[in-house]
Amino acid sequence: MAKNVQRRLAAILAADVVGYSRLIVEDEAGTLEALRAHREKLIEPKIAEHEGRVVKLMGDGLLAEFPSAVEAVQCAIEIQHTMVERNADVPEERRITYRIGINIGDIVVEGDDIYGDGVNIAARLEGLADPGGICISRSVHTQIADKLDLEFEDLGEQQVKNIAKPVMVYRVALDEKAAALVTPVTVTPPTTGRGRWPQIAAGLVLSLVGVAGLVWWQPWAPDVEPASVERMAFPLPDKPSIAVLPFDNLSGNPEQDWLGDGLTENIIAVLSTSPNLFVIARNSTFTYKGKAVKVQQVAEELGVRHVLEGSVQRTGDKLRITAKLVDALTGRHLWAERYDRNLEDLFALQDEITHAIITALQVKLTQGEQVRIGSGRATNFEAWELEQRSLHLFQRFTRENNTRARQLAESSVDLDPNYALAWVRLAWTHALDVRYAWVEDRVGALSSATEAAQKALALDETLPDAHAALGFIHTLKREHEEAVADMRNAVALDPNHATAMALLAVSLTFSGSPEEAITLIKKAMRLSPYYPAWYPAALGRAYRVTGQFDEAIAAIKKSIERNPDLLFPHVELTAAYSEADRSVEARTAAGEVLRIDPKFTLSRWAKTLAYRDSGEQEQYLAALRKAGLPE
Repeated sequence: MAKNVQRRLAAILAADVVGYSRLIVEDEAGTLEALRAHREKLIEPKIAEHEGRVVKLMGDGLLAEFPSAVEAVQCAIEIQHTMVERNADVPEERRITYRIGINIGDIVVEGDDIYGDGVNIAARLEGLADPGGICISRSVHTQIADKLDLEFEDLGEQQVKNIAKPVMVYRVALDEKAAALVTPVTVTPPTTGRGRWPQIAAGLVLSLVGVAGLVWWQPWAPDVEPASVERMAFPLPDKPSIAVLPFDNLSGNPEQDWLGDGLTENIIAVLSTSPNLFVIARNSTFTYKGKAVKVQQVAEELGVRHVLEGSVQRTGDKLRITAKLVDALTGRHLWAERYDRNLEDLFALQDEITHAIITALQVKLTQGEQVRIGSGRATNFEAWELEQRSLHLFQRFTRENNTRARQLAESSVDLDPNYALAWVRLAWTHALDVRYAWVEDRVGALSSATEAAQKALALDETLPDAHAALGFIHTLKREHEEAVADMRNAVALDPNHATAMALLAVSLTFSGSPEEAITLIKKAMRLSPYYPAWYPAALGRAYRVTGQFDEAIAAIKKSIERNPDLLFPHVELTAAYSEADRSVEARTAAGEVLRIDPKFTLSRWAKTLAYRDSGEQEQYLAALRKAGLPE
C-alpha cells in the first residue's frame, strides 16, 4: 500500500438527486444552476457546520465524511428539512429532491479520496431511501439512539449489491422531533479538501458530456437507462411488480437451454404465490428469450417496475449463476449476485435467489408463503430435467409433442415418485388428449388424468398447478361445481397464475357465469401481456355467450392473429358470426375450420364441450351447423 494510504473509522453520508436524468433532459442549464445554489447555500455550509468534509461532488451525487454519526445524521436531517422549504415555490416537476444514506464503517483514505465497504454501504442505503428521506445502518442507529431524540422505522435486513452480508436498515422519521434539530444556515467556506473547486467543475463537465459513468464510484449513475412511466404500455400496478427474464445459457450448448429455463420458471412460480407482488407470467417473459433487449424496453412493454435477468453456465457438475434485479424507473440495480455451486445445490439456490429478490423488493411473506417456496419440488435432478423437457414439449400443443411430453413425465415420476409437479405434467398430457379429441378412449384418458392430478395433490395440497389441472379435468367431465372450486383454489394459492385464472374463466363460462369470466380473462391478459392465443378466444367465447357479438368477434380475431392455425378460435369465430346473423362471414370462417382440420365434425367437436346448460350447447352447435360445418 502506498504511503499516503491509510484506514480509519468514519461516518459516511451519500446523497443523490431523485430523477436527475429527467431533470437534465427537460432543463439542463436550470437544473445545474439549481444544484449549484443548493450546494453553495445549504449543503456545503451544513456539512462544514457539522465538522464534515465533502469528498466528492459529481453531477447529481455527493459523498461526505463526518467524525461522528450524530453529526452526520443531524446534518442530513437539516438538509432534508430545509430542502422542503427551498422547494416550496418550485413547480413539483422541477423540484430537486435528495435521497440520503448514512453508514459508519472502516474506510480506506488515499489522498482526498475514500473508498471501501463503509462507503459502498452508505451508497446502497441511499438507494433504499425514499425521495426526501434518510436511511441509516444499524451501526449508525446504535451510535445515535441515545443521543438524538428521533423516531426510526426498522426496515429489517437488506441484501445490497456487492456486500456479502445483509445490512440492517432503519428509516429516520422526519417528524416534529427531527424538525426541532434544524437551525438556520450559516454560510461559511466549506471544508472540501485540497483543490475541491476544480474537481467540482470537472464533475459538472463530466455530467454535461455524459461520461460520469466512467467514474469509479458507480452508484452515482444509473446502471441501465431508466424506463419512462409515460411510455408504459399499461399502468403500473399498486404493488411491487416484476418480470423475470429467461436466464441466458452461457454453456455454448443449446441442449442446455432447459437448465436456465427451468430455473427461470421456478423463480416465477415461487414469486407468483405472493399476493403482495405483481408477477408477469412466463408466457410473456419467455418471448424475450434469446433476444438482445434492454431492461427499459421490457419494463415499458410489460408495465412493470422491476426486472430480473441472469445467466447460467454449466461445466460438468459445476454451475455458475448470475442474477441481478433492476429498478427500471431509476435504472439502478437493487441486488446482484454471482453463485458458483455444484449442480446438486440448484434447488436450494433457487430458494436463495427468490428470498433475495423478495428482500430487495421489501415484501414481507406470511408463514404460509414461506412454506410454499419449496412446494412441488423434485429431489432428483434427473427427474427435474425430464419434467422440464416435458413441459417444453407440452406447451407446443400438438398431438405428437403431447405424446412425447407424456413419456418424459412418466419417466420423471418413475425416477422420483414424490415429485408432485411431474405428476401434474402427466395429468395435463392426458387432459389435453381429451380436450383436442386426440384419443378415442376419452373415458380412459380422463381417468388417467384424474389419477395423476390427485396423486400430485396427495403429495402437496398447496401446489397451485395441481388444483388447476384437476379443475380443468373436472371441466372436461362436466363436473362444474368441482371444476370452479378447484380453479378458485389454484388462484387463491397463486394470485399471479395467469393460466389458472384463464382456465377458471373457461370453467365459469361453461358453468353459466360468463360475466365473471370476462373480468378474469382480462386480468389474466394483464398478467401475461404476450398471452397465448387461446386467451382472447376464451374471452370471445364468454362475450358470445352474453350476446356481445361485436366484442366476441374482435377478441377472437386477436387470437387468430397470434396463431392462424389454432383450431379453437376459428370454430368460435364461426359461431359468433353465425349467431350474429352474419352468414357470409360465418361460412368463410367455417371454411378456415375445414382448412385446418379437413376431418372436422360437429359430433366429434361436441365431445370437447362442457356447457352446463344443454340448451346453450345446442344453440352453439346449431350456429356451427348453420354456417355449413358437417355433422
